[in-house]
Amino acid sequence: MKKPTKILYIYAIALVMAGMLAGCGDKTNDGANDEDLKSNSSLESAAEETANDGIETSTEGSAQSESDSTASENSAGDKEDNETLSQYSSQQIEYARVWLQLGPNQDLDELYVRHIPAGTPLNPEDETSADYPEDVIQLAGSRLADGSVTYKGNGDGTVNVYNVPLRWDGQYPAGEKFYSDIIENTKQVSIEPGEDEKVIELIEKLIEE
Repeated sequence: MKKPTKILYIYAIALVMAGMLAGCGDKTNDGANDEDLKSNSSLESAAEETANDGIETSTEGSAQSESDSTASENSAGDKEDNETLSQYSSQQIEYARVWLQLGPNQDLDELYVRHIPAGTPLNPEDETSADYPEDVIQLAGSRLADGSVTYKGNGDGTVNVYNVPLRWDGQYPAGEKFYSDIIENTKQVSIEPGEDEKVIELIEKLIEE
């Protein structure tokens, strides 16, 4: 009886030890699994944050790039608009604006500019002609049919317009009164800015004598 009892005792001890070893193994495995899960979860979170940061950065960068591009285009456009007439002199702009408003023919090949000093006879072919009391500008096309505009700029957006032809036809001498009436009936006209594109087209046709 002693021998079977001893065997049973040893067997019982073996079972207990086996159970303990199994428990330790499960605990170790569970612990490892928990740590792995925690580690994997942390890595996944970090990866997601990195990805999200990358997306946000990319989106912000794209938005910034579009904003910079738009600002650059607007700046270039504004600059172009502001400098449309800046490359020309105030006198050139005046000539073009005067003709644009008062010129008989707008379809010109060339626009001639003649400076006539004060004291010059209105009609050099007539000895009875009165003289211009001030310096004037005479604008004319390349053809007689284009007509002409003779004026004095006042520097305030207005001009004094002289009703004189480009070529004098008629019976001469006409008499001093005829010419003095022209001078006395000079009209002051306010010149409008006009459209820049049309003003530039005329400026490009200017030929100063």
